[in-house]
Amino acid sequence: MFLNKKVVVVLPAYNAAKTLERTIGEIPFDIVDELILCDDASNDETFSIAKKLNINHVIRHERNTGYGGNQKTLYNKALEIGSDIVIMLHPDYQYTPKLIPSMVNLIAKDLYPVVLGSRILGKGALKGGMPIYKYVFNRFLTLTQNALVGYKLSEYHTGYRAFSRKVLESINYNSNSDDFVFDNQMLSQIIYKKFDIGEISCPTKYFDEASSINFSRSMKYGLGVLLTSVKHFLQRIGITNFQMYK
Repeated sequence: MFLNKKVVVVLPAYNAAKTLERTIGEIPFDIVDELILCDDASNDETFSIAKKLNINHVIRHERNTGYGGNQKTLYNKALEIGSDIVIMLHPDYQYTPKLIPSMVNLIAKDLYPVVLGSRILGKGALKGGMPIYKYVFNRFLTLTQNALVGYKLSEYHTGYRAFSRKVLESINYNSNSDDFVFDNQMLSQIIYKKFDIGEISCPTKYFDEASSINFSRSMKYGLGVLLTSVKHFLQRIGITNFQMYK
């Protein structure tokens, strides 16, 4: 435990057989108490490899539920086992586990209840090989979102996140999409509930084994992000009352 808080890392896995062991190998177990991995019906050896590693809870979906559906299972399990701080880490080794101590420290010392690993702060994104079109989309969407939701972040699209238990218990994440826009909906809910969000600069890696959505999926995600931001704007000015914000 860190400052008497139980620290749990959750890993949303899909076809992560080639990178899972390397990711687990860098997790700082002097701070992290338990790991939860959910294999979202992978087509490779992710599940069997996970069973052989130092992972406390290995869950397998019999059918693919999507990136958001995977996270719902993980956060529900994390709350069930009494987690105080939950870090969502992709097992594809795109984000370094070496930042976990910094993220945990900010939450455990009550500086921020939410911490994001930002690829945009500094030069992490382009230096790490982010495709130019994704970088441009990221900047456009983030600028638009900051205006609509009334907050200011360097990016809303990182998959490296840490939450206090109170945050997870306060937002209706189970009502969100099972697709990639889940991440964005979750941040919208957190901002609407007036939780502060901290960011730390995060190097990232783009390589063949790292998961990444293609151009068409990116477009679908972008439209979902814009819709979420518009809903947030309408909700915060009192025109609508969407279920996701209850």
